[in-house]
Amino acid sequence: MKLSLHGVSVWYSNAVTQLRIAHETGFSGLEILPEHLYRYLDNGGSYAAYRDLMAKYSIEITCINALKRIGRHQPEARAELLREAEKICQAAVELRCPVVQIMALTELDHLPDSERDAILLDNISAIADIGAPLGIKFQIEVVAFTAFNSLQHALDLIKQSGKDNLGVVVDFWHLHAGGATTPAEVARMDKDLIYGVHFCDGRAAKPGEAWDEWVQRNYAPGEGEIDISAWVEAVKATGYDGVWSPELLSPRNWEQDLWDISRHCYEDMNKYIQ
Repeated sequence: MKLSLHGVSVWYSNAVTQLRIAHETGFSGLEILPEHLYRYLDNGGSYAAYRDLMAKYSIEITCINALKRIGRHQPEARAELLREAEKICQAAVELRCPVVQIMALTELDHLPDSERDAILLDNISAIADIGAPLGIKFQIEVVAFTAFNSLQHALDLIKQSGKDNLGVVVDFWHLHAGGATTPAEVARMDKDLIYGVHFCDGRAAKPGEAWDEWVQRNYAPGEGEIDISAWVEAVKATGYDGVWSPELLSPRNWEQDLWDISRHCYEDMNKYIQ
């Protein structure tokens, strides 16, 4: 099992500082956000220098999170999506990172189910083909507030694709808040299709409330409505022994000391997993 600091948990920091924070608070990995990585590169950083820092702090990049809006399908938009996929895959190669996260947002929600699925299948297959020669895998995150929000839906598309470098991330908040997946379904999964776990708390949107992750996820572990222990035990029941990452998407917590945030993430996750 590898514990990997999630870049969202220390949102107000940079890619370099995140390596040091992860190292000094007990983590051996970092799930990095492309916006943090690209900002570093756009302002004088280099992949070589970043690899040196990774070695200095003994931190692996376990995932780049994320390639978003994978449902883009109009010709120009789809071409842009595939260019972004190539760019993020090249970043993964440079950082010796094995996994890139991909996710649809609401760009397809207005379409009939069959049309939406056809587009998603076509796009994730094309993305998988970009990463395959490079040894890159892709973890699909289903998003609670979209029409593509169930674990089984993602697994069905993976099976239909026939690609062996597609899997899922088990994100406690998205699966709980989406309401279409139970811990029991996770417990029955093939562990080889789990590429990562996002450990987090929160709640679903209330009736009449707009979806806003900065509101519904603004909870430290144990403060929200998720039965964290049930989700943890479900993952463990599969035999999964890969990367676990605490995703603390919490504006309230983000205003604390970055090292304290990371330390609490590490301690909270260990309390539930161990």
